[in-house]
Amino acid sequence: MDPPSMWRATTVQACGLWPFAAGSGAPMSGVPLGRHLYTGATVCGDPLSWFTRAHYISNPSLFMLGMPGLGKSTLINRMLIGLAATGVVPLVLGDLKPDYADTVRALGGQVISLGRGVGGINVLNPGAMGAAARRIGGEAGRVLAAETHGRVLNMVAALITIVRGRAMDDHEQSVLSAALHHLRERTPPDRQPLLPDLLRILTEGPDRVRAVTLDRGDETRYRDAVDPLHRSLLGILDGPLGDTFASETSTRIDLDATAVCVDISRIGEADTQLTAAAMLAAWSDGLGAVAASHALADAGLRPRRWFFTVLDELWRPLRSASGIVDRIDALTRLNRTLGLGDAKITHTLKDAEALGTDSDRAKARGFVERAGMVVCAGLPRQEMEELGHVVGLSRREIELVSSWSSPPGWAAHGDREEPPGRGRFLIKVGGRPGIPIQVAITDTERRLHDTNKRWAPNKPVHEKGTG
Repeated sequence: MDPPSMWRATTVQACGLWPFAAGSGAPMSGVPLGRHLYTGATVCGDPLSWFTRAHYISNPSLFMLGMPGLGKSTLINRMLIGLAATGVVPLVLGDLKPDYADTVRALGGQVISLGRGVGGINVLNPGAMGAAARRIGGEAGRVLAAETHGRVLNMVAALITIVRGRAMDDHEQSVLSAALHHLRERTPPDRQPLLPDLLRILTEGPDRVRAVTLDRGDETRYRDAVDPLHRSLLGILDGPLGDTFASETSTRIDLDATAVCVDISRIGEADTQLTAAAMLAAWSDGLGAVAASHALADAGLRPRRWFFTVLDELWRPLRSASGIVDRIDALTRLNRTLGLGDAKITHTLKDAEALGTDSDRAKARGFVERAGMVVCAGLPRQEMEELGHVVGLSRREIELVSSWSSPPGWAAHGDREEPPGRGRFLIKVGGRPGIPIQVAITDTERRLHDTNKRWAPNKPVHEKGTG
């Protein structure tokens, strides 16, 4: 016998049919995510709605952990679609598979490809922030230009850190900052400087740069001070990053786009340096565009827009070099004041524990501790125990999420059986009890977000001239 059909309605719509209704306590503010596992009630939520309207969280950010294949990117895609319907602009800054490009296209957004022979980013180009600073002018424009310098400095330092495998020295950052200032002042307004231009400044050694090195007129002292930095920049230009970061930006982010995805899926899986650098460059460029949009809105030059950024596969840049966590922290720490929400996604907390120094590990754990929402898909018990020390999970919550990490059973007739945890998530906010949900995707979402496309057999190929 078939089960009876189930229909869902609001109390306004169905009050005459069943007047004895009582709420279940599930949050109803934000994007509809799925059903509560125990009550069946609809659960809604996203970092922006819970920060701006419901005031459930004090930081509009989400940190998601879970084993591969359990639906992490599916849930984020649901949030992208729901938030876009409210006028929020989704920004997927570094799509590795890609998981989000088709969704962004369906939303009428902009997809930018990045990689060797596909597209590049000029990290010395201040992009939307520089254009906004010139347009705004006055004191506000000067302040924005100063922020632009800091963002460019941070990005060049990140590339050097990736090439070296360790953080830059403090005095080198001072030299780099002086060289960037000098280069910006000497570059005509109708063109943007490039990394080869920065290398030329170090070679020439203008007074402004020499003063920072304390060379005291001694050429040998100057060369000793700048040669390590010089070699690292040569390593960028002549190494695996040169083709992508040594020339003009191929496609700029459109501030009027309904959604933006920076697709880096054409970068090879084993090309770890370029992958990490491309992700950081996409984050820097995207967050700079957000800052520019808000600065223009503050000046009354464009309408206010809110943004939702997706930073997927966070572990890749984290593991690329010691000290890179500082660069990520500098790029993403001020999301609340920037007027955007964000979702950071990784596999486990061990991605942070695998970093080389205690300082890096503590800063990486801070991403989880500062998140307004923590969402867990299936994770092994030991990792849930460790996460419980950071988030505050009950024994029952640990056991529940751990049960979702089990593999599927043995199908008797070769049928494809899904893992028990697919589409199941636990949402944690502070010390509140977690909300367990089940996400069921629609046919449209399934078409837009099939992460197993390459496991589907090809259609029969007919040779030309054959029947």
